[in-house]
Amino acid sequence: MNTPHVVVVMGVAGTGKTTIGPLLAARLGVPYAEGDDFHPQANIAKMSAGTPLTDEDRRPWLDAIGAWAHGRAGLGGVVSCSALKRSYRDRLRAAAPGVVFVHLAGDRALIENRMSHRQGHFMPTALLDSQFATLQPLEADEAGVVVDVSGSPEEITQRAAFALEDLPEPAQ
Repeated sequence: MNTPHVVVVMGVAGTGKTTIGPLLAARLGVPYAEGDDFHPQANIAKMSAGTPLTDEDRRPWLDAIGAWAHGRAGLGGVVSCSALKRSYRDRLRAAAPGVVFVHLAGDRALIENRMSHRQGHFMPTALLDSQFATLQPLEADEAGVVVDVSGSPEEITQRAAFALEDLPEPAQ
């Protein structure tokens, strides 16, 4: 299976963006980019200290992800990015109009449990409430799909790939 879509795997912390993103990219036969790698060091320091990022903090990060997505237009790719607010997704679409979103969504207790078992990640479980408070789910006019995060990574990836098959070809 191959896709010309540039897919943004989105969701609150702990939904599995960093796990599902590479699996989905491999299944689609396209490159993967880790959204956290686009954060300036100041953002990582803030989050590591348990301080939520502001919209101003996120702008250079979103612009860097948007530039990557723009460069992959027509070629396909998968990038992880929380993309919690509509305005963030609009900013990504402004840079790369053909992007589609895979919103990894699930029960808060399941996500918190998964976060508590992660090691070596800068995002503390304490920020999960702010992530859920910020989250604005995909709206009907946004190209994308919602995928439940229960089950194994392989099951989640399969659900995402099948859901993407039903989307129209991306705008160039």
